[in-house]
Amino acid sequence: MQSILPGFLVSISLIAAIGAQNAMVLRHGIARSHVAAVAVFCIVSDAILMSAGTAGFGAALQANPRVLTAVTLLGVAFLLAYGAMSLRSAWKSLPARATAPASSQSKATDGDPQEGEGLSAKGTVARTLPGAIAGVAAVTWLNPHAYLDTVVLVGSVAASYGEQRWWFTLGAIMASAVWFSTLAAGARAFSRRLARPRTWTIIDALTGLVMIGIAVKLLVGLA
Repeated sequence: MQSILPGFLVSISLIAAIGAQNAMVLRHGIARSHVAAVAVFCIVSDAILMSAGTAGFGAALQANPRVLTAVTLLGVAFLLAYGAMSLRSAWKSLPARATAPASSQSKATDGDPQEGEGLSAKGTVARTLPGAIAGVAAVTWLNPHAYLDTVVLVGSVAASYGEQRWWFTLGAIMASAVWFSTLAAGARAFSRRLARPRTWTIIDALTGLVMIGIAVKLLVGLA
């Protein structure tokens, strides 16, 4: 059981970086729209992927350099595309924010948001539960970088713990549960302050920069 803490720390260091899943949870939390379901989906998905890595899928990928390289390149492409879209969204919001009437911005911050009510165009999310799940499923299961982090990296580190590897994986899954639950609850609790155009601009800009930075790091690792 002493491997639980290392698993928790390794996992939280990977999850805490701003990425597609975190941005999705933030959006739904601020909009107060199906955030619990989105967070649970992220946790369950991480548990499945991390368990697959510990069960041997990560080692199988590492044993086949060509497949691992292909997955890495797909991950780079996904990160660059998502990062570019986030930066474009942040850039497009600047003129609108600068020219928006002060009254409309102050009005947007008055009162607490209701369930499912996005307070800005930047916070627009799927209003239906199937739509919310489809969105988070896309950024989770169609994101090759997620496989690199959970299946390959967590799986390979877990393997180094031998018989303790499943305790390590349990710690990693616990970190995912703590992180996404806290992120969802925090975004919902502070939705009034966060649901402002400027906040969405900052979130989009940070998301884009971090994801492009990770893509560059992956490319350097292939060199």
